[in-house]
Amino acid sequence: MNNTTLSKFIKDIPNFPKEGIVFKDISPLLASKEARESMTQSLIAPYKDKNIDVVIGIESRGFLFGMLMADALNAKFVMMRKPGKLPGEIISQEYQLEYGTDTLEIQKDSLSSRDNVLIHDDVLATGGTAAAALSLVEQTGATTVGYSFIIELDFLKGKDLLKNPNVHSILHY
Repeated sequence: MNNTTLSKFIKDIPNFPKEGIVFKDISPLLASKEARESMTQSLIAPYKDKNIDVVIGIESRGFLFGMLMADALNAKFVMMRKPGKLPGEIISQEYQLEYGTDTLEIQKDSLSSRDNVLIHDDVLATGGTAAAALSLVEQTGATTVGYSFIIELDFLKGKDLLKNPNVHSILHY
């Protein structure tokens, strides 16, 4: 499937989660086995030969394709979650959203300094979430090889906030 075909599986939901925001719903993409497989292959394509040890999925929609990507890359999968959802010793990073603030956490021992990491989330908007994820990876001593997104909202210029030039997004709005 090409990107034009894959974009037909994204549904616009106006005024969600707040007035004035158009939410990009990936539910139809998840419901199609063929579209899901095509998206997974598109997401991992630039990273197949990058020796990815760990795919990080950002809560919660980043978990969905993050797991599929980890399987396809023969890599470990690690979750970055909202506060209070992970056991053990954690590290946290607060960040700005396009409509507020939030915090991400990761288990401190989930990454090692030898790990090459691919950070995945469903949408790149302002870049705050992805930048917070990068900060958490850096705190563990691991190396971020790149980022992977299903959707990039180009008008918000989130890519500008990220330190790593390897930002790969499938669909652009």
